[in-house]
Amino acid sequence: MRQEDDKAAADDAAPARIDRSEEGGALTCRLAGDWTTRTVGQVDGQMRELLKKEGVERLHVDLSGVRHLDTAGAWLVGRLTAEYEQNGVAVEITGQSKAASILLAEVTPVAKEPDVPGGERSGFWPVDILAALGRSVYEARNDLLYGMHILGATISGAQMKLGRKHAVNPTAIVNQIDRMGVGAIPIIVLMSAIVGAIIAQQGAFQLRYFGAEIFVVDLVSILIMRELGVLMTAIMIAGRSGSAITAEIGSMKMREEVDALTVIGLNPVGVLVFPRLVALVIALPCLTIVANFAALAGAMTVAWLYSGIAPAAFIDRLRTAIDLTSIFSGLIKAPFMAMIIGIIASVEGMKVGGSAESLGRHVTASVVKAIFIVIVVDGLFAIFYAAIDF
Repeated sequence: MRQEDDKAAADDAAPARIDRSEEGGALTCRLAGDWTTRTVGQVDGQMRELLKKEGVERLHVDLSGVRHLDTAGAWLVGRLTAEYEQNGVAVEITGQSKAASILLAEVTPVAKEPDVPGGERSGFWPVDILAALGRSVYEARNDLLYGMHILGATISGAQMKLGRKHAVNPTAIVNQIDRMGVGAIPIIVLMSAIVGAIIAQQGAFQLRYFGAEIFVVDLVSILIMRELGVLMTAIMIAGRSGSAITAEIGSMKMREEVDALTVIGLNPVGVLVFPRLVALVIALPCLTIVANFAALAGAMTVAWLYSGIAPAAFIDRLRTAIDLTSIFSGLIKAPFMAMIIGIIASVEGMKVGGSAESLGRHVTASVVKAIFIVIVVDGLFAIFYAAIDF
């Protein structure tokens, strides 16, 4: 039945025609019939011949005889006019209906796209470098503002107001803690133990020349507790959970699920970002504690096997090497790093476009930016601790 309808529609379609006349340097093209997908093949060859015509100073396209015009026909007309305009020819289109004018306005810019990719360049490399730097600074400023918006919208979107029941969804938070926290324990333990063992072996190897191998306990404990424990954990969480957050939110953005949440009256940031952000703030300090224990266990094992420092002696020296200041100086950083990772991952996820290439690009940007900012923040904390003698 559908084939019969298509055949009947094809029989009813008027053939597309071009009547052209040339007077002096003015070329007039009068189009007639139906310029649709079914009929434009009849005139495509003639339109291509017109594209090659030379010596034209003015082009007049008369559409008064066109009965029906769809995207295919409008594209042929737009291609013709755009080609002549690029060659400096004055182009005039008359006789079109209101619908045809709208269609031509939408299709013609596609035909006018420049052939040279990459946009306009100055050709002077110092200017190009400064322009790229300016764009980067402007993008960083936009990311900062959007991150503040994400943070504020997360709190407001959670609807944490007095008198409201079920303001926070504990199930979603616990589920995210299980995925980001409990699921990351094996890799955190493995990597921390290996790093702790390497530091202990290298420290003992160097201190052996001075007969001070016992001080490897001080070296490992202070370095792990104050710096490396939380830093390694944050970097691994940025690569593991940060990329997952960006991919999840980005894929929802691609499938327009984020817009659907807005349509049904929900705040997408409160629904998607809040549970993940809370889960990160809870999970990262806990994982930091696990990483500290794993790194000290790896260091204790290597110190016992490599330097002959018994576990009892290691623990006894550990009690004098560290205090509460060393322990809390690392744990204080964890919530801040968790917020940074979650906000950056959410911002990049919300910026994903409609293509898989955009998703991959923003996932990569999320991980790189999060790791970079985490390292910078760790350095700022170190400077602050030194300034207050903490």
